[in-house]
Amino acid sequence: MPELPEVETVRRGLVPAIEGRRIEAVVLNRPDLRFPFPERFAERLTGRRVERLDRRAKYLLIRLDDGTSLLSHLGMSGRYSIEAEAGIRQPGDFVHAEPANPRHDHVVLSVEGGVTVRYNDPRRFGFMTLYATQEEAAQPFLAGLGPEPNSNAFSAAYLDEALAGRRTPIKSALLDQRIVAGLGNIYVCEALYRAGISPRRQAASIPGKRAARLAPEVRSVIDEAIASGGSTLKDFAAADGALGYFQHRFRTYGREGEACLTPGCNSRIQRIVQSARSTFFCPTCQR
Repeated sequence: MPELPEVETVRRGLVPAIEGRRIEAVVLNRPDLRFPFPERFAERLTGRRVERLDRRAKYLLIRLDDGTSLLSHLGMSGRYSIEAEAGIRQPGDFVHAEPANPRHDHVVLSVEGGVTVRYNDPRRFGFMTLYATQEEAAQPFLAGLGPEPNSNAFSAAYLDEALAGRRTPIKSALLDQRIVAGLGNIYVCEALYRAGISPRRQAASIPGKRAARLAPEVRSVIDEAIASGGSTLKDFAAADGALGYFQHRFRTYGREGEACLTPGCNSRIQRIVQSARSTFFCPTCQR
């Protein structure tokens, strides 16, 4: 499933193509994704101008000029592609070198300026909904989310408070979206390795010196992944069709049995399962 850096990469790819432009037509090729589309979904989008594209955790938030927001979640295989008419060459016009199978183009937006935006989702685990922007605090998908890992609200002091008394493994705690919004399996594994913290360590033992190591590593791994265009796993691609390059920097994720990259360490990366997800770590460097 795409994580925060992947969704941010998609947001940045969509911005120059649709921000400030009017949606001229909407085609729905099926009545639902993971959930049914809202009532009159196509009608409510048609004619609206996109004022701004935001992101909260793993959700894309498309702000419309009538005070509503379109929330989009990519699920496991959702992807956006952007096509421009021949001859239109402006910054932000992206074309997929290898288009996704058009049978899975479930939502097609025609945007002024000859731009077509397609939402393709073979597994249909993604979804879209509309809501009044002023009521966002009560939106069920967004309510209760923790701070963004690269925001000013996320710090060692915040972790001291958020993790105090928690008896779950730190890996599970960091995946809890109520504690940190947008973190997923890949980047938690990488951040814990960089901080030298075992994924099996109880979360309640992190406040203090360990939190002081962990917080900046979480931030740096997210920032680096965003700068690299996210990590490519299976179906994910950015809105411009480019694949992410952060996977070439993985120090633990997917490296089971390979040598630890810490100089002087002779251990090999191990894999365990926590909460039905693979965890990769070095048993020597992470304590």
